[in-house]
Amino acid sequence: MKISATIITFNEESNIKAACESVAWADEIVIVDSNSADKTREIAGSCGARVMVNAWPGFAAQKQLAVEQAQHDWIFSLDADERVSDPLRESIRALKNEAEPADGYLISRRTFYQQRWIRGGGWYPDKQLRLFNRSKGRWKQRHIHESVSMDANARVGQLAGDLLHYTSPNAAHHHRIIGERYAPLAAQQMFEEGRRTSVFGVASAGPAAFIRSFILKGGFRDGFAGFTIASFAAHHSFLKHLLLWEKQTTNKNETNNARP
Repeated sequence: MKISATIITFNEESNIKAACESVAWADEIVIVDSNSADKTREIAGSCGARVMVNAWPGFAAQKQLAVEQAQHDWIFSLDADERVSDPLRESIRALKNEAEPADGYLISRRTFYQQRWIRGGGWYPDKQLRLFNRSKGRWKQRHIHESVSMDANARVGQLAGDLLHYTSPNAAHHHRIIGERYAPLAAQQMFEEGRRTSVFGVASAGPAAFIRSFILKGGFRDGFAGFTIASFAAHHSFLKHLLLWEKQTTNKNETNNARP
């Protein structure tokens, strides 16, 4: 079993060296960069990665392009702000010696936030399918929360060890990516899927998300970090429902105005 590690990047000069080093065990590293303005590509190249540039088409499409550019059928997909833990690396190495591996493998992702490893709030184990045979799976084309979709007859296993996620370094960054990326993309995805909301839905989305994250999913176990995560979850849920409400209202008005 030969494995290609794939990473998509945009202005990741502060992350890419550590990301490449954490997958140095792979048989190759493929970077697809969306026109970074910093030294991401140069640093990746110095780490031995094969680097290509492609204008940004969206998360899933860019990750699938990286899969298609790989030399080997087995793909390990890593985000630039993630690292492979030692136990996970050993699990993958052991897998290479198996006679009949599964077609894909789920991996638990553990997130580092506010100087601590998060246990609750729905952030752990946050299982991700990141190691897979591309003949049996591919990235599902979604605007957000992209994931690998495996064939109906594919076998999926679970690997021991965590994928380590070093997410938003501060509150300003967390707030910004919700407003600029996650909420708008989530609203677009919901709208295209035919989902609709209401004034009550917009008003209740935030409180419901906070209760779900902090209480029902055990965010309280992480103290103030758990409270912060739940508060941002509430903000994200409120904003995506508000943006969805704006989209459906605009669409309804345009439809009505187009009628004779």
